[in-house]
Amino acid sequence: MKRLGDIAKACKSKNAGPFELTLDIMFGDAATFEQVRATGVITAALIAKLYNVAEAAVVFTEYPPAFAWKATIERRIPSGAVGDTDVYGAQQHAPLLNIEIPI
Repeated sequence: MKRLGDIAKACKSKNAGPFELTLDIMFGDAATFEQVRATGVITAALIAKLYNVAEAAVVFTEYPPAFAWKATIERRIPSGAVGDTDVYGAQQHAPLLNIEIPI
């Protein structure tokens, strides 16, 4: 097993407006992307589980030309609201890093 954080070119998060968060998983080459894709591990269901949201609330896009996946979810606390600890949403990608990929 390999951790996604060890094989992905980038795992990042950012605001998609004040109420949503976008998560990106990108690979540096087609071979690695296809290996990971073939495992079927990266799914909307996995994102929902990691971020404790309903699967129906995950907008999930696979984009093979860029060797990437993108998921958009609703933020639990709007950006800049009382209790928000990450105004830009830039530190929310951490749960992605430990995803185990069976390759």
